This record gives sequence, C-alpha cells and structure tokens, in this order.
Amino acid sequence: MRLQSYPYHVYIMKCSDDTLYTGITNDLERRLRQHNGEMWGGARYTRSRRPIELVYIEKYPTKSEAAKREYEIKHTLDHQQKVELIEKAEVVNIDNFC
Repeated sequence: MRLQSYPYHVYIMKCSDDTLYTGITNDLERRLRQHNGEMWGGARYTRSRRPIELVYIEKYPTKSEAAKREYEIKHTLDHQQKVELIEKAEVVNIDNFC
C-alpha cells in the first residue's frame, strides 16, 4: 500500500559502524534493499558499512519539502542531535510506510 498523501520519506539509517546515513525516497522498501546490497543501487557511503538498519522516518507530501528536511538534518544537526531525534521518535516499522 502506497501512501498517497505523503509519498516522500526522509529517512535515517544506522550503519554497521554506528554512523548515520540520511536520505530521501519515495519507496522505502526498495531503498533499504539497495543500501543493503540486495538490489542494484544504494549510496557509495553505505556499501562498506552494511548491514544498514532503518531507524528514523519522516513523511512529506512533496519531494521539495522532503529535500529541504534532508538538507536540514544533514547540514544543521550533529551526530548527537541526530541520535536524540531518533530516540524521541516512535519505533520504526517499515510495514507502516510501504
């Protein structure tokens, strides 16, 4: 089931070396599989840091809004602030977003 009103997602994934990767997508399941090497694609950054675990999701109705939030997370939050954002969020269940 696709979310029609919020098709874009900003996500944070925790890498095996405990670093965090932030991105946007309109297909979370596909993107997670790409980052974990199950499908072609995925970021160069995550290739050497597998397995990757989805730890945070925000939903947005437009790609523009999602991209603005991705930029904000990547460029204004340090690692500890990202960890705090993740800790304050609800538990991530990808089945609720795909």
